Amino acid sequence: MSELKLWYRQPANEWVEALPVGNGRLGAMVFGGIGAERLQLNEDSMWSGHSFERENPESAANLSKARRLLFERKYAEAEKLVAEKMMGNRVDPGIHTYQMLGDLTLTFDGIETATNYRRELDLDTAVATTSYRVGDATYTREVFSSPVDQVLVCRIGCDKPNRLTLTATLSRPQDTNVSPNGNNRITMNGHLHDGDGVRYETQLLARADGGNVTVSNDGIRIERANTVTLLLVAATDYHGDDPHKTCEAQLSAVAETPYNRILSDHLEEHQRLFRRCALDLGSASFKPTDERLEAWKNGADDPSLIALYFQYGRYLLISSSRPGAMPANLQGIWADGLRPPWNADYHININIQMNYWVAEPTNLSECHEPFFWLTDRLRERGRITARTMYGCRGFVAHHTTDAWWFTSAIGQPRYGMWQSGAAWCCQHLWEHYAFTGDETFLAERAYPMMNEAAEFYVDFLVEHPDTGELVAGPSTSPENAFRSTDGQTSTLTMGPTMDQQIVYDLFSNCIEASRILNLDAAFRATLEDLRSRMARTKLGADGRIMEWVEEFEEPEPGHRHISHLFGLHPGREITPALTPDLAEGARKTLEYRLSHGGGHTGWSRAWIINFYARLEDGDTALEHIRALLAKSTLTNLFDNHPPFQIDGNFGAAAGLAEMLLQSHIADDASGPAFAAGRSPRFILDVMPAWPDAWPRGEVSGLRARGGVLVERLAWSPDSIGVSVRAEGRTSIRVRPPAGWAPVGLEADADVAFTLRLAPNGRGAILFASPALR
Repeated sequence: MSELKLWYRQPANEWVEALPVGNGRLGAMVFGGIGAERLQLNEDSMWSGHSFERENPESAANLSKARRLLFERKYAEAEKLVAEKMMGNRVDPGIHTYQMLGDLTLTFDGIETATNYRRELDLDTAVATTSYRVGDATYTREVFSSPVDQVLVCRIGCDKPNRLTLTATLSRPQDTNVSPNGNNRITMNGHLHDGDGVRYETQLLARADGGNVTVSNDGIRIERANTVTLLLVAATDYHGDDPHKTCEAQLSAVAETPYNRILSDHLEEHQRLFRRCALDLGSASFKPTDERLEAWKNGADDPSLIALYFQYGRYLLISSSRPGAMPANLQGIWADGLRPPWNADYHININIQMNYWVAEPTNLSECHEPFFWLTDRLRERGRITARTMYGCRGFVAHHTTDAWWFTSAIGQPRYGMWQSGAAWCCQHLWEHYAFTGDETFLAERAYPMMNEAAEFYVDFLVEHPDTGELVAGPSTSPENAFRSTDGQTSTLTMGPTMDQQIVYDLFSNCIEASRILNLDAAFRATLEDLRSRMARTKLGADGRIMEWVEEFEEPEPGHRHISHLFGLHPGREITPALTPDLAEGARKTLEYRLSHGGGHTGWSRAWIINFYARLEDGDTALEHIRALLAKSTLTNLFDNHPPFQIDGNFGAAAGLAEMLLQSHIADDASGPAFAAGRSPRFILDVMPAWPDAWPRGEVSGLRARGGVLVERLAWSPDSIGVSVRAEGRTSIRVRPPAGWAPVGLEADADVAFTLRLAPNGRGAILFASPALR
């Protein structure tokens, strides 16, 4: 896997050029300096702030009035009422925020310039390496963050003896104390934001082969060593543990462990996840990554750069989201300084959900776990918000949250008055079941959360007086606005399309889960009744999907959010096969947005890739991959909102997977996909969005709904071969690309098959193996 490397001929000059390493919890940005090296450090629970009441106590009493004003089309008046009487307290930026852990700085004596410089990040090993030559000596540094030993490791070497003389220091802009801590060790600790936040500690231990090591208040001094191994641990009291005791235990456990053992354990665990999935689009390139990216911007064709970007998305999720860690935030775990953009929090009106679209289809199901924990943590506060703001049962969350798990509507109605955050999070619980078939997870974890989120909407939905349909609100179509007939710009309506789609999706998933588990028949019947009466997605006079209940003029027609296409992706309400009119309406919606400058942020462009994949338009999806790399990708391949925001990396990787393989629940005339007494039924779409520019390729290790592993999918202009293994009780139908049909089938017992397809001009849906029905 030598091609799976980011590499450069010069050190990073700024943070967005540095290379990320992480073990899900403890991370670093590696600059690769020559005379001085900076490792910018992060620990995932470094949060300032605390939990407190944010709900507006007048909200519930004003809900009916706000709805009445909206039904009367008095939008500006309703918005003023909501802003004054329903919105909660917003904390100023930089007070409740994720923060850097600090900097580990290495200063090398007598080294200023070098030759033969190379800086790289190997995605397959999760090791960042810097090497260069000074005089007759070659110096190397290897940096990785071990998920096994929970330690950040920096190994410094030289091929000439006694050439390593350096000083290692720990620092932080504020809230910090650095002191010696025994032999060859220093400690940095403090209490964030003058005591309003977590207590933290990090310890650095130096092990030298040869030479001399001394410790002072200025750091660790190593002189004339042959090799140096630096071991760094860090912890906070966020989870209730003593950070000092945690650091002592972690460092003591690894202090005497040989470097090669630490490295081999790290490699085994990282590759256990990373090597599950591989993608080959051909035409490998070994030029430096920044040169490849610049050539891409100038029109070069480099398919292997796309494959590298896909695997980089998987690498970033492995490195920023593992069981037991915090969820990946707006920047994963990597953030510089004390006031990152948007506090590097958890925006749950698309951004954090997008972080996890890549988890299930690219075989990283375990990495999804921190998101489930986030959803569960929202419940306690979300029940209070549901009751205080709306007088409803269940739990609710709005557009954003943080490490203190607030759920109330905060800030301005344009972005804050949106109740569907928790409901959207619950979609991920269902998707985990759909991909894994894990009924224990469904019964014990997913369904209770889904049920409680649905219970909120049982109370919250209200009948629209003009149509008799059930609608949610008052709410916004996230962060967008419309111009009403009186010429005023407003943001709130009853029943914006995205809310209706999310609630419909939630109810559908709860109904199916209830049927699978044979639970709550009465509640299931209630949801089925409410779902049948809900306002559904509609087309406007121009054929586009309507974003609101009326056809309003849009002041910003190229808005970055395309919220009313949730039903296309990540939802399942709109498909070319089952709802062709709505699919065509979605296409027109995208074309209109894009013609007015849409897709101008990295994450928005990533969502568009997924939309076109679902529309089975591979050539246009590829256009937007090209645009993402050309316009919204930084030198280190981080996504650029701007500024850096990691959701675009994850969303684009998910979109690439969607282009090659999709899977859908197979509801049809014979009944629901989940029915008592028979296996769940799924459709497997092979190469649904196959661009002309990828005539040949191969992918292995993708996963599909139904507990299906695609062991190998290889394609060429005249042949497609797909080998599939079902790991649960599943019935699979395979849908070839348009114009292709099955020409051969080899079944292996009850669980696996290999299907051969050829372009004979006639598409088909095939039950892949009778044993899997």
